Amino acid sequence: MRIANLAGRATLLTDDGAIDVALGSGGRFLADPRAVFRQWDKLLKWSMTVDPELAQPYEDATLLTPVPEPRQIFAVALNYRPHTAEAGYEEPEQPLVFTKFPTCLTGPHSTIGLPAGHVDWELELVAVIGREAYRVPEEKGWDPVVALAVGQDLSERVSQLAGRPAQFSLGKSYPGFGPVGPALVSVDEVPDRDDLELVCELNGQVVQHDRTSGMIFPVPRLVSHISAVCPLRPGDLIFTGTPAGVGNRRTPQRFLTPADILVSRIEGLGEMRHRFRSRGGE
Repeated sequence: MRIANLAGRATLLTDDGAIDVALGSGGRFLADPRAVFRQWDKLLKWSMTVDPELAQPYEDATLLTPVPEPRQIFAVALNYRPHTAEAGYEEPEQPLVFTKFPTCLTGPHSTIGLPAGHVDWELELVAVIGREAYRVPEEKGWDPVVALAVGQDLSERVSQLAGRPAQFSLGKSYPGFGPVGPALVSVDEVPDRDDLELVCELNGQVVQHDRTSGMIFPVPRLVSHISAVCPLRPGDLIFTGTPAGVGNRRTPQRFLTPADILVSRIEGLGEMRHRFRSRGGE
């Protein structure tokens, strides 16, 4: 099942097009994308039997972020060994967790304003929580995760790294700095949930390439670690870390400009494509 937010309505994406969840189910399910987790299992079952002739063409530009208002967004630093090395750090002994604020979310094909400073890219797998979870043992860490999505943890490096110690959350939470999409792909549809190819391209050039099997702390460990402290709620997002190849670790450094096109792709989950513009007054 691939559930998207198409122009503000929960929509099933199929090979034949888009099916409006509320209309296609005869009102059995709500149109509000925020409501999909309330009946996730029933929605998943319905998606397997829906009439494909209900599908209609759609434009990618009308896709919005599939989880509009999560209560919590967690993110993980230094979760791939090559990225840890390029950043000049030793491998962490436990997950390094910070937060992004929900107002940073944007859709998979938006134009993002660039504030003053140095804006960098960070392709990430996003794990989507669909069930209440607290103190989850690692061996059951996949249980609360109902879907996966492509994410970008865009980062303004000047504000992120200012101060001692550095403070991550604000520099990673400007409007548009949390692209997620193009849809919520149910875990059962993913070819291998523990080993997916990630590719990030800037203007057609590959800048990041790895596999999620290279995570230092895989998804079950992250869910267990975070839920040991914070109860997880349906719709919460976990940005699971970025591979090597970010702009501020290149020689010379490379940051995003209004001329750039950033493509973010994860095997089995789809692709996001973003353009950028200057943000006036900054």
